[in-house]
Amino acid sequence: MEFLISKYHPGERPDVNLPSVKMFEILGEEGIRNLVSDHYDLLVQSEIKDLFPKNPLALEKAKEHSADFFIQICGGPMYFNKNRGKPMLNRRHLPFKITAEGRVTWLECYKTALQKTDLPEDVLFSFWNYLDVFSKWMVNTYE
Repeated sequence: MEFLISKYHPGERPDVNLPSVKMFEILGEEGIRNLVSDHYDLLVQSEIKDLFPKNPLALEKAKEHSADFFIQICGGPMYFNKNRGKPMLNRRHLPFKITAEGRVTWLECYKTALQKTDLPEDVLFSFWNYLDVFSKWMVNTYE
């Protein structure tokens, strides 16, 4: 499956469809945590590494928060809401300068992480579509 990255247009706020719950049904909590961990391991070696914690304990906490979010939106337990409150991810990410180019790097790292999974194509497409559209909401710095 080819993971296409759609073009970002400044100020764009497209409708976001949640990924299929099959993602959680197939991978389970541990599988999603591993996917998120793999993604972060790629991010801290990428061009946008400065957006992520350098301290290993802080990085593990960031992985945990992100995995909690993805577990929740994929139909698993509501860990994120329980531990962090309503996601409001755009607001939570405002302190970080997220550019359209950074969005592409973030997605490219997810491409690599997702290629390690053995998920059915429809489940991968559903998750990828979510990531592609959701990531547009996170861009907050225009060059």
